[in-house]
Amino acid sequence: MSATGAFLPDSLGRKFISGCHILHYHGVLDAYGHLSVRHPMQPDIFIMARQIAPALVSGLEDLVQYRVSDASSVDPSITDGYVERHIHSEIFKKFPDVYAVIHSHAESVIPYGISGVPLQTCFHMAGFLGASTPVYDISALYNAGDKQDMLVRDTRLGKALADCFANSNSESRSGDHAVVMMRGHGMTVIAPSIEDCVLRAIYTQQNASIQTTVLMTRSGYRGSVPLPEVRFLNDGEAADSAVMTQWSSGRPWKLWVREIEQAGLYINNA
Repeated sequence: MSATGAFLPDSLGRKFISGCHILHYHGVLDAYGHLSVRHPMQPDIFIMARQIAPALVSGLEDLVQYRVSDASSVDPSITDGYVERHIHSEIFKKFPDVYAVIHSHAESVIPYGISGVPLQTCFHMAGFLGASTPVYDISALYNAGDKQDMLVRDTRLGKALADCFANSNSESRSGDHAVVMMRGHGMTVIAPSIEDCVLRAIYTQQNASIQTTVLMTRSGYRGSVPLPEVRFLNDGEAADSAVMTQWSSGRPWKLWVREIEQAGLYINNA
């Protein structure tokens, strides 16, 4: 950790690094994408890794503190952070009760940002998806002269993404949606903790794969009996399932930590 900035408990640093490794192990992140966490004692600061692949984050020296207000580094000597850190700063700014954010390019979710087919809640482990998953389309936000590389490069674009997590006129402190699809880019996930955020990212990816399999299965059906409608989870089922995954999130977390400890690739010196 930089010498400049708020004290960060080693336990949180270790958990953060484990989160980066778990997300890579499960294919949510590759060389790109990122996890962030709000500082537990200074909520106007958040932590991200320096600009390296998530699997290679290995110690507190790899972590950087940023201001929620403008995504600037607390340590002015650090100038090479992730370009898209405004995704994280604007979400933390809009939702005081959000403590972790993941941005991912997982390939299984990409179709649901470009096809017009909405991502639906297919099974109980993804109940947090709720009744709908918004899509952020950056093309509607470009100004003349902007780089059109799909990256959320500044506060304006980050704020527009953060707004997608809230319903109209909502005053929620934690967001009305846990996940937002990003057209031609991936997804962003929010949660009240690192453990919950990692769980949501992993099971959103699985849910997208399940839905794609369902749609392909139906399109290949050649039977003479008409098929009933696909039965996604209803609102009540999704809401109760979301509560279930939140109170039980410690179970998969312990498994996932053991997996990365045994994998041989990952180093966590925090």
